Formats: sequence, C-alpha cells, structure tokens
Amino acid sequence: MTTPCATCPSDVQDSSKSTLMRARSCCDDRDARHNESVKILLVEDDRSIAASVVDGLTAEGFAVEHVSTGIAALAATDYDMVLLDLGLPDMDGREVFRQLRARATTPIIMLTARAEEFDRVLGLELGADDYVTKPFSFRELVARVRAVGRRTVDAPPDTGAPDDAGSTQRIGELSLDRRTRRVYLGTEEILLTAKEFDLLAFLATATGAVLTRTDILENVWDAHWYGPTKTVDAHVASLRKKLGNHDWIQAVRGVGFRLESPA
Repeated sequence: MTTPCATCPSDVQDSSKSTLMRARSCCDDRDARHNESVKILLVEDDRSIAASVVDGLTAEGFAVEHVSTGIAALAATDYDMVLLDLGLPDMDGREVFRQLRARATTPIIMLTARAEEFDRVLGLELGADDYVTKPFSFRELVARVRAVGRRTVDAPPDTGAPDDAGSTQRIGELSLDRRTRRVYLGTEEILLTAKEFDLLAFLATATGAVLTRTDILENVWDAHWYGPTKTVDAHVASLRKKLGNHDWIQAVRGVGFRLESPA
C-alpha cells in the first residue's frame, strides 16, 4: 500500500482508499525526479548481476558507475550512494566498507549471498545503511535504494551557518540538530551514520515514551521493510556505544525502546 508522503497535496494526506491512487501517482513522480539526481557506485564482480542492476537502475533514472574490485571502489569519486558486494575478488568487502565509511558518511547498501541473520546484523553493526541478500528481486532493490536515498541523499546539507533556533533539540547533555544532522554530547560531536542519526532523531520525537519496533522500522527504515527486526537492536547497540552509556536508550522487553537522559 502506498502511504501519502509529506509532499503530497493536503487532500491526499489521509489513507482512505479514494486517495491512495493519487498518492501513488504523486510519490512515483517524486521518486522519478529524485532518481535523476542520485549517482550510484555499484561494486559487484559478477558481470551478469552487474549488467542487470546497471540496466535496471539506469532505466529507473539513476546514474550508475560500475566497478568490479575493491581497489577500484576505493579509487572512485563523485557518487551519492554505494551498492557494495561483500564477495570481491581482491579484498574483503567488509574492509572496503570500513575504508569507504572512514572517508565519508555516504550511504552504503551491502549486497551479499550471506543470508544468515548473524551476517546481516554484523553488516548493520558495521554501519551499513541497508543489507540486501542474493538472490534479490530488482523491485526490492529499487525500493531500498529509494528509501535510503530519501533518508540520506535528500538530507539538508551542512552550510556552516548558525543553528536555527528551532532546529536543535536538547535532551540532558545530548544536542541533536536535524537541520545539519549533527549530534553533540556536551561539547563533543558524536559521529553517526545516516541510519544511526535517523534512529536517534525518531526516538527523540517522543523522549521518554516507548516506541515499538514496528513503529521504528516503518519510520526509520521503510513501511515495506523486508529484513529482520534485529536490525533495530543492532543500530541501538551501535548508538549506545557511541553515546557512551547504555542507559541513553532503554529497552522495554517485548515492546520497543525509549530515549531519555541517564539518571
């Protein structure tokens, strides 16, 4: 089911059946316009898979550059998103990921034949923005690329200008600026991946309240998320580590998580 987006006209902001077709048309147009501005680096050594993905994404309006080795991936420039196969011939894909992530917070979606939950969670704990297991449907891949793009590529750039009065939220010693997508603990900036920031920002919309895993997945990941709910736990664990105190994000057994300043 298509959910009306923030850019839909006001009269399609509800979810009644009579408005869903108009919402779908609005969101499809929005995605088509968005795709044209996104440059994707595809790192995949399987030529048949690479050819299919390049052709499909190009047909969807994305600009795609394909490389087949880790060395070529690390040498590439000028891209907005990375689709990274972990099974590369010259380097461990995870090491390629670490080096790419050390350079920038460009969103990275992992592509891999490793379907076990442990591998998926490990990839997400490394800081991946999403994780797609092979074989995958092209429709699913496009949905994930669009979802990650809406959360990250479309984020407002950091202009270096002073913070707007209403853009910064403070929770105890924690400061979260949604405009610049920066987080501070006291005076120290906490460097987060795009997905970690989105998760923290969503939890901060209802400080002290318990948000369910379902709500988190639908708002931080995608309403049509196909992966494991353990994805949330992996990102919560990463956030807790970066915030330096487990008590910033408390788990409510069988329900979800809440954000509040440690006592």
